[in-house]
Amino acid sequence: MTSRYDVAIVGAGPVGMALALMLASRVPDPSRIALFGRASVLASTDARDPRTLALNEGSRLALDAMKAWPAHSAPIRNIHVSQSGRLGRTLIQHTDFNVTALGHVAHYTTLTDALDARLRESGISRRDPVKAADIQQDEPGPAADSHPVRIADTRARLVVVADGAGGADITRQYDQHAVLATARASQPRTAWAWERFRSEGPLAVLPHPAGDDLYAIVWCCRPETANRLQRMAEPEFSRALNDAFGDRLGTLHAQGERHVFPLALKARRQVVQRRLVAIGNAAQSLHPVAGQGLNLGLRDAAQLSQALAPWLADVHADASLAQALQHYGERRRLDRSVTGLLTDVMPRAFATGLAPVEHLCGAALLALDLSRTLRAPLARQLLYGSRR
Repeated sequence: MTSRYDVAIVGAGPVGMALALMLASRVPDPSRIALFGRASVLASTDARDPRTLALNEGSRLALDAMKAWPAHSAPIRNIHVSQSGRLGRTLIQHTDFNVTALGHVAHYTTLTDALDARLRESGISRRDPVKAADIQQDEPGPAADSHPVRIADTRARLVVVADGAGGADITRQYDQHAVLATARASQPRTAWAWERFRSEGPLAVLPHPAGDDLYAIVWCCRPETANRLQRMAEPEFSRALNDAFGDRLGTLHAQGERHVFPLALKARRQVVQRRLVAIGNAAQSLHPVAGQGLNLGLRDAAQLSQALAPWLADVHADASLAQALQHYGERRRLDRSVTGLLTDVMPRAFATGLAPVEHLCGAALLALDLSRTLRAPLARQLLYGSRR
């Protein structure tokens, strides 16, 4: 028997789960919304696990509204940005923008656990995972089914793909891998984060939710360097990390496992194709510099939920759905473009190896540090994204 839903969401990562909750709050019967997939299971209490997420102030507000804020997180109140071997730095502080924190760092699973707990109370239909490649749309026409998108034994009026980077028509290989690790500092600084640009890529050191003296490390470097760092014994890796970062936190001691992931830009120019919408990683997969990927995806979910609100009041109004999807695609264009440009240009500009370019980057950091007028637009983008 074919199951029918008003909205089917493919991908049960944080963005797909958040969208499901947002939509459930707007409909009288949440069971008409289906979420395909299961959040990955991870030992969220393991302090050594390096998989953490940077959530900005806009994401905190959205998750708070859903009562899905993770049980444990570490605030970021000050961000220090610099480049190795060159002059110029920028300090961004929460007091400059009248917020209690610029962002927070949370374990992936504490976030998905919080979202999953809310989903279990929501009445949303949960379904087993499916592949985005299996989604098929009927051709439009007077005889078209009222639920024109097919996924296995399911039909839906609208399908939203929230995971996977298939269908990207904008791609870039950065020749960088990210090494994820955890380190303990001998002289911790509460609520401070660092982004240090190096010749092979940026090195981020972020407060860790599992302890005041722990830090999440995201070290972007050439693939061969990343593989070498992963194979190092802990003392050797700790020495390399201290050489790369410096002594701002005293001495850093690596803790536990390291994970390596290749980095690439993959994005869709058009995120709406008739009754199929891509959000989150399915719409864009970004370089991790400045930690913008998940935050951009949550903004995708929030604006799609807002755009669909009039149609959800009358799901039989096909013209209303088409108008909502067109409006959504147009409204997301600026934020996706600005965020994508920032995260694409920054890691490449600081890693050219060309002294004039690196000096120019240092001068830009210094100018941002000296002028709040120049610094404010960048901080607002990182805090909330582009809004119009």
